[in-house]
Amino acid sequence: MAGHSKWANIQHRKGAQDKKRAVRFARLSKEITIASKMGGPDPDGNPRLRLAIQNAKGQSVPKDNIQRAIDKGVGGGGEDYVDMRYEGFGPGGVGIIVEASTDNKNRTATDVRTAFSKNGGNLGETGSVSFGFDQVGEIEYPGSVGTEDEVMEAAILAGAMDVESDEESHFIYTEREELQTVADALAEHFGADVEAKSTKLIWKPQNTNPVEGDPADTLMKLLDVLDELDDVQNVYDNSELSDEEAARLGDA
Repeated sequence: MAGHSKWANIQHRKGAQDKKRAVRFARLSKEITIASKMGGPDPDGNPRLRLAIQNAKGQSVPKDNIQRAIDKGVGGGGEDYVDMRYEGFGPGGVGIIVEASTDNKNRTATDVRTAFSKNGGNLGETGSVSFGFDQVGEIEYPGSVGTEDEVMEAAILAGAMDVESDEESHFIYTEREELQTVADALAEHFGADVEAKSTKLIWKPQNTNPVEGDPADTLMKLLDVLDELDDVQNVYDNSELSDEEAARLGDA
């Protein structure tokens, strides 16, 4: 079991900076609508909807917003969406995976390709990047739920495979198929008063790629542009920044 991850820490810092509240709420609501439309409004019988609702609650999305998003999907509102994955390389050879939900594959592909080409990157074939990542479950709890040792003990008992902590959060990793089982066990352990900040499947890099200087600046611009695209749901990369470089970019 690992205790600390520079990659998780960097990802957390970037995530804290590059998503405004309204955009985050809209993205979470969209996922709820898509999930309810595809699998029905009952979260007990619709795992995707169940995760979407958990994530919305963890980000303090109001209950009314959640219910409206469910009702929109059940009522046939919105377009028919398909899930897409794009893989490419950014400045410094950093591997990037982009997940999107779209009602227009041509539009989304063009937007993603343009974002890469205008910001020092290029799209690759499916599989060209993902082979260097593992798809795992990630459950994020605020640091206030307990010490690193306490959370690690609870996670092991719940069936998790790894825990990484920083000063703000605990990241609990699971096998892909065990995400919901571990999430349910942890929810019971921590109690109803504590919500996980997120519960989701992610692409976690097997190895990180150090990047600094101008390539780091351009990479951050590329990641921001990708994340701001309407159809994009998640962006993952294998970059690693030193503490000094992260501080420099944070002040930029």
